[in-house]
Amino acid sequence: MNGCPYGVHRVIEPTGVLPQPAWKISNDMEKIYDNEVLIDVSVLNIDSASFRQIKEEVGNDEEKVAEKILSVVNERGKMHNPVTGSGGMLLGKIARISPEMSEKHGVKAGDKICTLVSLSLTPLKIEKIHKVHLEKEQVEVTAKAIMFESGVCAKLPEDMSETLALSILDVAGAPIQTARMVKPGDTVMILGASGKSGMLCAYVAKKMAGVTGKVIGLIRRESKRAEVEKLGACDSILLVDATDAINVYSAIEKETKGKLCDVVINVVNSPNTEMGCILATKERGMVYFFSMATSFTKAALGAEGVGKDIDMIVGNGYAKDHALYALETVRENPVLLELFKERYI
Repeated sequence: MNGCPYGVHRVIEPTGVLPQPAWKISNDMEKIYDNEVLIDVSVLNIDSASFRQIKEEVGNDEEKVAEKILSVVNERGKMHNPVTGSGGMLLGKIARISPEMSEKHGVKAGDKICTLVSLSLTPLKIEKIHKVHLEKEQVEVTAKAIMFESGVCAKLPEDMSETLALSILDVAGAPIQTARMVKPGDTVMILGASGKSGMLCAYVAKKMAGVTGKVIGLIRRESKRAEVEKLGACDSILLVDATDAINVYSAIEKETKGKLCDVVINVVNSPNTEMGCILATKERGMVYFFSMATSFTKAALGAEGVGKDIDMIVGNGYAKDHALYALETVRENPVLLELFKERYI
């Protein structure tokens, strides 16, 4: 018997909504529908904004972070942070899949995969948390999960470690969307240039903007400057508190001699960074809010409040062939690959 392709049959409350906005879904792993894919989960990659919020709530304590994650999953049937509204993604092995779903998704039982849909909509049952990696935002688990018919996944590449591939695929939507937005000659600001999505976006932005363009990287900690410099994708690196909108605007106005930015890409994991992005964008420019810490109410009303006629793009984590694009982006740049290896292996 088939369930709803979008997983509505798993929603417990409130009724009539899809699994992502639902408060609670069923994580029953005994009754599996024919169009559901059962996954034995080994690693959870928690969304950066969610992981930061949890650490700030319980302290930078591995055991307490594990307890909080278990609490959320037990209460909601999924890893859906009630504060940030975000989830993450997972790494695992396909335990059960029908022939029809195998053909549709291009995977078979026994394949190691990463899901490319959010944990905030994925039925998840955790048996045990073995290790929380506080710096990697990854959690080693024994668990089971369900991918719906409408879900997306990628087989793990053979030329890199599982955790390295997971870290890249976690932010796969960001680099391909950057490539679509940035044009030759553009001035681009990357807010959060030292993070994994920030480094990917900076490299792609520089490639697309070309020699006539300019990429400006904003970072929060001076200790990260050396890594960003090593990548060589940013023409300038500014140490600025991203939550201080006027400070961000002043720094960008000075750096661009008053012209501001054609494209601003927000990949930070902290809240209250919307207005700095908006003020730093020139008229009819574009802001890409990839960060799940973004308040789209603040962004929309804030832009209106300061009279900015700009386009603001929601950070859709999915784009056609985004997984392949992200992996190839890292493969083609030895420095970028080495930086990812240093952090995520």
